[in-house]
Amino acid sequence: TGRSRAGLGMKTGWVDGLAEWTEGDTAFLSVAFTWRLNEARDRALWYRSIGFRVRAGGPATFRPHGYLEGYAELGGAIEDAVRRHHPDATVASRGCPVNCWFCIVPKMHGSVFTMLPDFPVRPILCDDNLSALPIDYQNHIIERYRSFNVPLRDANSGFEPRTFDGGTYERWSKLLRGPWRFGYDEMKERTEVERMMALLRSNGVKPRKVQVYCMIGHEDPDTCLGRIRQIIEWGGEPYVQRNMKLNALEKTPWVRPELGWTEQKLSAMARWANRRIWRYAPFESYDVNAKTSRRRSPKQLALESVA
Repeated sequence: TGRSRAGLGMKTGWVDGLAEWTEGDTAFLSVAFTWRLNEARDRALWYRSIGFRVRAGGPATFRPHGYLEGYAELGGAIEDAVRRHHPDATVASRGCPVNCWFCIVPKMHGSVFTMLPDFPVRPILCDDNLSALPIDYQNHIIERYRSFNVPLRDANSGFEPRTFDGGTYERWSKLLRGPWRFGYDEMKERTEVERMMALLRSNGVKPRKVQVYCMIGHEDPDTCLGRIRQIIEWGGEPYVQRNMKLNALEKTPWVRPELGWTEQKLSAMARWANRRIWRYAPFESYDVNAKTSRRRSPKQLALESVA
């Protein structure tokens, strides 16, 4: 049996982008984020020093950096590697036809779906685009959850507004226990996002369960702030993600001063949104120099920033 940092005696939630485990004489590294590549190389060197063969894969290794070349065998596929990142995670399909410029999925898994009909049924479903899947395959996934009597706590990567309709809601609402996740990453998506949010709210879905990924930094600050405000006005809650390059070797955002951004403004807008400070203070009166603390609630932080 193999040992995994995501398993025996270790953290049982997400492993934050670098999973490692051993099977026999082989050590495996699955790297989700490029800023974990330096650490992955150190781990590969350590495993090799104690006699292991090392294989590495994952989204971060898909783009060439040279960090693991010569330290690990790259390429190929490892079945069900996602469970090494979270023991309750699974995947029923791969790929996405949308081809967003900022997303690694089409480059890694293609823009045509690959179905995995015998997928292991677990509570966290990490498919790239559930609502764009053929309806019969959506039904197959749902029926498989029902037959195994496994609750769907989270559709982690979510749905696509342009393909989400009443039928999508009707199918998945009978199964999904967690929030409805989808993206509003560019202003051109406004019409589809507003329509999807109206559909969810008309069916009684509460704002806390309408979780909208909202990328900032690639459009000017006013436009990005406008999208955040629209999510709130339409009855959802934004989860802001700062735009990062697909080959970033440090966990820092892509700062674009030509659009009016600084790293401080990116951090402040993300903090204002993700800590729900918008409930108590508008962004314009929020102190960008304010520091967060576990001892200070978002309301306290907002009041201090506008004092």
